[in-house]
Amino acid sequence: MQLTLDAVETLANQCLTVSGAAPLQAAAVARSIRDAEAEGTRGIGLGYLPWYCGHLKAGKIVGHAVPAVQIPRPGVIHVDAADGFAHAAYEAGESALMAAAHHQGIAMMGIANASACGVLGYFTGRLAREGLVALMFANASSTMAPWGGRQPFFGTNPWSMGAPRAGEPLIVDSSSSATAYVNLVQAAETGESIPPHWALDSNGHPTTDPQAALDGSIAPAGGHKGSALALMVEVLAAGLTGAHFSHEATSLGDDLGGPPRLGQTLIAVHPGSADIARRIESLLSDMASQPGVRVPGDRRHANRRHISVAGVVVSDPLLSQLRAIGGRL
Repeated sequence: MQLTLDAVETLANQCLTVSGAAPLQAAAVARSIRDAEAEGTRGIGLGYLPWYCGHLKAGKIVGHAVPAVQIPRPGVIHVDAADGFAHAAYEAGESALMAAAHHQGIAMMGIANASACGVLGYFTGRLAREGLVALMFANASSTMAPWGGRQPFFGTNPWSMGAPRAGEPLIVDSSSSATAYVNLVQAAETGESIPPHWALDSNGHPTTDPQAALDGSIAPAGGHKGSALALMVEVLAAGLTGAHFSHEATSLGDDLGGPPRLGQTLIAVHPGSADIARRIESLLSDMASQPGVRVPGDRRHANRRHISVAGVVVSDPLLSQLRAIGGRL
């Protein structure tokens, strides 16, 4: 079925509300799911919605949580997500982060006791559209072994950068791992093989079997470099905020255990001049002058332009699953 983005947001809101999320929590997540679908990211859009709903019903995410914002010193904002969604916690502190960055030139916001936050580019993009250069770091429950190891210790531990351009912002959005956990799950469900550099089996050997990968570990992106990135993210996202480290958090891949209490850290920098957008545009133009080079984020912007008019195609099985959770539109 073809759904408009308004319908996507409404459906997401319904599913979350029925599953136990209060309006504050449901609306923030529904907006992020709308954005993910607009950019063609189904895995963290409607495809991830059943996971969110299952976590709400199991108490892994507290649906009636109210984020608490504190400003312990100028330029530092701390948000306690209170075991709710990271999205609502971010929105609670966003205005303070922007105000501090515009006033001082640089500010940091740390979020603790939160669920996973989905696409980091959604948050850095919001800040970049306000003229700020933004960095974000987020840890996740353990699915990736450190370099040389066999047992999951780090999460996929993504990071993102957003910066203003003449039009839509530059968004770099990546993880410390070779792939996302949801990609392994989807491959196991469909019986498809996976590339050998994606994951390790329980003996630490590369595997093309997604089930062996789920029983083993996701591989770090770029070997030891991805492992070092994951460690950096742990320090910034959990070390600075007081959140759980990845190996301390309950799994995001099931409904067992209590809240994972993960962390996210955002750094916002005011460039001091609108000239940065022109300079970045010139940089990207020179970079893309080589045949075959693609500017990070351009594909998601192209998807947004198309999907905002054409809507999104949702498979009948997924739509039936979501309607079973939240009812019909």
